[in-house]
Amino acid sequence: MSEELVTAVILAAGEGRRLEPLTNRRPKPMIPVANRPLLEYVVEAVAEAGLDHITLVVGYHQERIRNHFGDGDDWGVTIEYVEQATQLGTGHAVLQAEPVIDGPFIVLNGDRVVEPALVKRVAEATREGEHPTMAITTAETPREYGVVGFDGEHVTEIVEKPDWPVETNRINAGVYGFSPAIFEAIRNTNTNGELALTAALDELTDKTDGVNGITYTGRWLDVSNLWDLLTVNAGLIDTEATVVNESRVDSASVSIAADVVMADSVRVGPSVTIGGNTAVGQNVTVEANAVVENTIVFPDAVIGAGAVVRDAVVANNARIGSNVTIEGTPSTIVIEDTVHHDIELGGVVGDNADIGPGATLTTGAIVGDDVETDAGVIIDSRVAAGATVRRG
Repeated sequence: MSEELVTAVILAAGEGRRLEPLTNRRPKPMIPVANRPLLEYVVEAVAEAGLDHITLVVGYHQERIRNHFGDGDDWGVTIEYVEQATQLGTGHAVLQAEPVIDGPFIVLNGDRVVEPALVKRVAEATREGEHPTMAITTAETPREYGVVGFDGEHVTEIVEKPDWPVETNRINAGVYGFSPAIFEAIRNTNTNGELALTAALDELTDKTDGVNGITYTGRWLDVSNLWDLLTVNAGLIDTEATVVNESRVDSASVSIAADVVMADSVRVGPSVTIGGNTAVGQNVTVEANAVVENTIVFPDAVIGAGAVVRDAVVANNARIGSNVTIEGTPSTIVIEDTVHHDIELGGVVGDNADIGPGATLTTGAIVGDDVETDAGVIIDSRVAAGATVRRG
C-alpha cells in the first residue's frame, strides 16, 4: 500500500445542539473562531500534511459548507461531498463515504483542530500498515471524552464518557486511519440504534494487533460546549497575525491588545478598549467607550457605546445596546441535563438579537436568535428564540 493515495474524510454533518443558538442557522463546523470557520482549520491541516483529496461528509445546513469550500481549489485540494441525511452516529457518517473510497483513508472531525504533523503521521501509518490506527492525546477531564487504554503500541480499550473514576488521562484524539475493511466492521456494530465508530474500534481491540495507537502531544482544540469556543478562539489567535487596519480606528485613544484579530470593514469609535483573545468579524461596529475582551463577535454585529462585553459570543447581526454589560464570574451552567461547574462565560447572544440599552447579561446567560429586550433588563439564564424580554 506504500504508493497508494490516502484520502481524508472529514465529518461535518452534525447539528451541534449543545452549541445552540449558534448552530440554529449554521452547522457547528462553520462557527467562526479567530474569524474563520472551525472546519477551515481542519481542511488546512489536511492540505498542509500533503493530502490533496478530501471527502466532506455533510448534512445539517450543508449549503453553508458547500458554498464556502466549493471544489477546494482555494486550499489546493480536491473536495467532494457525500451526504449523511440522518445523523445516526459517527460510524454511520463514515459509511456514507464508502462509495467514493477505494483505498486507505483517514478520518477527522470537522470541529476539532489538530496540527498538520499529526495528520501526516496518521496518513503515513495508514498507508504502510494493515490495521486501523487511532491518535491518542491527553486531557485534564478525560471522562468527557473517549477514555483509551494503551499498552504503548496498541489500543486495548475505548470507553466513551465513562461515569466512573478513571485511572488515565489518555483520550481518543479523533483522528483515525483505516482501510476499506472498516466499513464492514462498522456495519457489524450497532449501539442503541446508532452506528458508533468508537464502538467498532473497541470491538477490534480484542483482536491481535487490532488497533494501533499514535500518541500526540501537540495542539488539540475541541469544541464541545459554548464556552469551549472562547478557549479555542484564544488558542488559534496565538497562531494568527493580528489584523488591524488603522483607517477603521477613530482615534489614537483606542486601545487594541496584541492578541486580537479584526476582519475587514470593522468600525471602532473613540476611547474603545479591545482586550486580548478577541476576534471581531467583518462589518462589526464598536461604538465609543465600549470595552470588548475575550470575546468572539460575528460579522455585522454592533457593540453599543459604553457597553462592556467580556467572556462572550455575539452572533451575526446582533445589536448590543449602549451601556449593556455582559460578564460573569465562574458559574454553574446546565447543558442538556449535564451540570458544568466553574464555567467562565459572560453570555451568548444569538443571531439578530437586540439587547436594550443598560441591560445586564451574567452567569452564562444564553439569548436565542431574534430576541428583543427592554432597556435595563437583567438576564442570567436561557431565553428562547424570538422571545421579548420585558422589564419588571
